[in-house]
Amino acid sequence: MSRQYRAEQVGSLLRPPELLQARAAHAEGRLATRELRLAEDEAISAALAKQRQIGIDIFTDGEMRRGSWLTDMADAVEGFVPQRVEMEWKGPGGGREASTALAAGAKLKKLRQLTAYELPFLKRKAPGPFKVTIPAPSNFLVASYKEGITDNFYSTRADFLADLVEIVRSEVEYLVSEAVVYIQLDAPYYSHYLDARHRERMRDAGRDPDAEFATGLEGDNACLKAIPRENVTVAAHVCRGNSRSRWYTEGGYDAIAERLFGSLNVDTFLLEYDSQRAGGFEPLRLVPRGKNVVLGLVTTKDPQLESQDTLRRRIDEASRYLPIDNLAISPQCGFASVAAGNLISFDDQWRKLELVVDTARKVWS
Repeated sequence: MSRQYRAEQVGSLLRPPELLQARAAHAEGRLATRELRLAEDEAISAALAKQRQIGIDIFTDGEMRRGSWLTDMADAVEGFVPQRVEMEWKGPGGGREASTALAAGAKLKKLRQLTAYELPFLKRKAPGPFKVTIPAPSNFLVASYKEGITDNFYSTRADFLADLVEIVRSEVEYLVSEAVVYIQLDAPYYSHYLDARHRERMRDAGRDPDAEFATGLEGDNACLKAIPRENVTVAAHVCRGNSRSRWYTEGGYDAIAERLFGSLNVDTFLLEYDSQRAGGFEPLRLVPRGKNVVLGLVTTKDPQLESQDTLRRRIDEASRYLPIDNLAISPQCGFASVAAGNLISFDDQWRKLELVVDTARKVWS
């Protein structure tokens, strides 16, 4: 049986300036890879020590070795090519912005384990149970299948998904074999199917959002097939985008809740719930018995510290739809889904995680 962690974090933490400088120097050829790894080790060690001091239930390396939350896929898998796209962000400095996305420009081939550089250090240095985060195949079904590029190698999205599934499934099997106790599939692109604006765009492009959502669920489930669950928690994180304190999609979980909660074969859902754009708690009534939900009530996008009274009231509201024994608390997402991080300070970050821990202790002690 998987363990219930009450005070969680999603994954990424703010990168120290020294690490950002080292990464830039490495990209420019001014710093050897070995020196970059040492800088990453130092940043991770400091983050683990701080997490221990705060009392967080489940540790992470803060994704310090990644340029973004999905960099491990791009670096470890051959076949992705950068493509300039225009994204419409909301929030601070929002608007239409040119960005670089990963498109599948060849047949995908896994070159190494996605977490090959992360896991060994975590196993040696983590002072307690830790989680490993990996991107779910469903993200790439939305973001990386590009007409005129990918269809030269994969005639259908289903064919493309099959290769993605094999890559992620083998990673999950590897993590289980290494006795990792918490595996988290990051699946923010599920939020495209709850946003009316994005659903309309899919239809305008000749795509069926409901059928595509179902295909993504099937793919993510295929990664978890035959995985022993006795000593591991398998979770899925769903948010609405998190880059430099901005977001990409909006809407409550109502449009996807029944299929997401009822079909996705995970033990725990980590759900964004830090603002009105996430909707109400009513969809939690559809979470099957025995599954857990981590309420992402504390925002990583804004430095203002939440009121603990408000957090406790919201947990009480959520417990009307799912028993409180099946709930936990976390921030809504990471603090640095991209390396530059959200528009908050290190002190803000740690205060928010301290609040998560203190609230969890008072609610569930």
